Amino acid sequence: MTTHYINITLLPDPEFSHAHLLGALVAKLHRALVQGQTADIGVSYPQHIGQPMTKRTLGAVLRLHGTPHALQLLMGQDWLKGMRDHTQVGELLPVPANAQHRAVRRRQFKTNVDRLRRRRMLRKGETTEQAVVAIPDSVERRSYLPFVQLRSASTGQPFCLYIEHGPLQPQSVSGPFNCYGLGTGPTVPWF
Repeated sequence: MTTHYINITLLPDPEFSHAHLLGALVAKLHRALVQGQTADIGVSYPQHIGQPMTKRTLGAVLRLHGTPHALQLLMGQDWLKGMRDHTQVGELLPVPANAQHRAVRRRQFKTNVDRLRRRRMLRKGETTEQAVVAIPDSVERRSYLPFVQLRSASTGQPFCLYIEHGPLQPQSVSGPFNCYGLGTGPTVPWF
């Protein structure tokens, strides 16, 4: 149950873009959640909602949700090392009693048709022409969701972590969060 929260706000920096700092912050949080094998910390990006569809930013605030114990355990680790000059960490506060709830989840898209074709050619031993017939250009989808640019720890390849804030709900839904603090079922308070 996510009864409390902590806001982490990115500070303006003349040397680093907002997107770069948010990517670094999310990567550090991801590593901390993996190392702690934590599934009881959720995240939301409260400044994202209300942005025009052309702005694909998540805002300057990363909100951590959880129990006081789970949040204190996380914040007791030194996972913000290197980010302290770029962030302002808020207090551990209780969620407002009238808060609604929403799921914050990762969305994945088949966005690169060339990558899909190369993968098919390797898997099925097909030629380029066969892969083009099997995977037409129309398969490619564009996402208008906001995202964080990250780098895979296992492959070193960059990727976009697309974030979707689900519809508001009057009741909370419990369940485990993944190692990015996201989930398909559980909700976090929204206020």
